[in-house]
Amino acid sequence: MMTTPPATILVNRFTPSPESLSSLAAILLSLVFSYVPGLSSHYETLDGARKRLVMLGCLVLVSLASVGLACSSLAADLGQPLACTRSSLLTLANPLVLALVANQSTYLITPKRTYPGVTA
Repeated sequence: MMTTPPATILVNRFTPSPESLSSLAAILLSLVFSYVPGLSSHYETLDGARKRLVMLGCLVLVSLASVGLACSSLAADLGQPLACTRSSLLTLANPLVLALVANQSTYLITPKRTYPGVTA
């Protein structure tokens, strides 16, 4: 009797949605800005408002990149349902909001590193 490995079952059942992909990208951005040496220490020198604006800009860029992906032939290969239309920009509002929530949640629950000479 031939059995399917568990990893294959998981991969075959996972179909990424724009919401899950944007949330994952937001979590990764938060972790990168918190822990990558050089970037994290520079990011910590910014005041709260600038930090939020930088992160918002990054998340908007990720959302626009997903529209660009939808307009390429690569999106069909990846099984993404987003079409390349004017309304696809409006379709990205929900994933962008969810990405903002995931990003800020990750930032709040991850431990903060301290840097010499940097006051938070």
